[in-house]
Amino acid sequence: MGDELYPYVLDPKLTPAIWGGDALVTRYGKHGDPTQPLGESWECWDDNAIRNGHFAGSTLGALRNDLGTELTGSIDPRRQFAVLTKIIDAHQALSVQVHPDDAYAQRVEHQPNGKTECWLVLACDAGAEIILGWNRDTSREEYERRVVDGTLGDLLRRVPVQPGDVFYLPAGTLHAIGAGIQIFETQQTSDLTYRIFDWNRVDADGRPRTLNVEKAADVLDFHAGSRGAVRTLAYADAEGERALLIGAGRFAVERVTIRGAVLRLATDGQPLAITAMDAHVRVDAREQSTVLAPWQTAVTPGAVDEVQLVPGGEERVRALVVRPEPNREAMRGRAVGAGCSAADADAFFAQF
Repeated sequence: MGDELYPYVLDPKLTPAIWGGDALVTRYGKHGDPTQPLGESWECWDDNAIRNGHFAGSTLGALRNDLGTELTGSIDPRRQFAVLTKIIDAHQALSVQVHPDDAYAQRVEHQPNGKTECWLVLACDAGAEIILGWNRDTSREEYERRVVDGTLGDLLRRVPVQPGDVFYLPAGTLHAIGAGIQIFETQQTSDLTYRIFDWNRVDADGRPRTLNVEKAADVLDFHAGSRGAVRTLAYADAEGERALLIGAGRFAVERVTIRGAVLRLATDGQPLAITAMDAHVRVDAREQSTVLAPWQTAVTPGAVDEVQLVPGGEERVRALVVRPEPNREAMRGRAVGAGCSAADADAFFAQF
């Protein structure tokens, strides 16, 4: 299987959106029409095509069937790939919405899981903000009344953002990305979205988008929002700087900065989704290599014990590393072993 286990470069899926802009093309290098509003680039997704090597032209989903646990490690290869990552350009505000948890998705939607997600703010306009929960405790009855009378906005909690902020959004959290924000999103693989309010916008045919007021009411957390930006856990070693951004049970997100000739990533027997940030990054796995252009994504197989990242000529090269269903004890151990206090590491993971 030597020629079958290597870094699989994925061809992203671009999705148009009435709230999108041109940044996915002009800033993040995606192949699309910059005159059309593009909202999302699905970077790691089960239906994305593989661009390189032995499996070129196949999809990540087909690769699960071909390689089984050689790709997915301890994750059941019969399931959709366990994470979906996106780059989102919110030129205008997204709808106010909520996502169901796994139990509701299985019982009502007959889908395997709901949607917990997280956001890393890549860039934003001055004064940009997100909606994150309610500004006070409310109830289903008040929520439904205010949807009807148009005063729901009075209850929305607005949170200012700046580049580098990280937010964790468990299923049931009321939320919306505000105008002028570009984010890197990691989520459970689900497209279950219940829209509550869409700013009175209409589509190209002049029709408002469908709202899901009753289902949203079933899954919303009606307590006052208290979440702010995640307190990340940063540490350094001889090879570079590492910042744990998210350490949830369903996925973990790490930002790495390569300072030397190579940075090594233990896979913990799981696939990794690696996205180059502002410069080229070479990804090595079992003596097979591929070079990622800025904002390009590859998945590495779980059967590979270690992945190496090599900078592409710049002094400081950054990448995002997403781990589906991570081994959090192993992640904690590496952080503490590199000098983080046990108390700081525990406080980080307790946020999830």
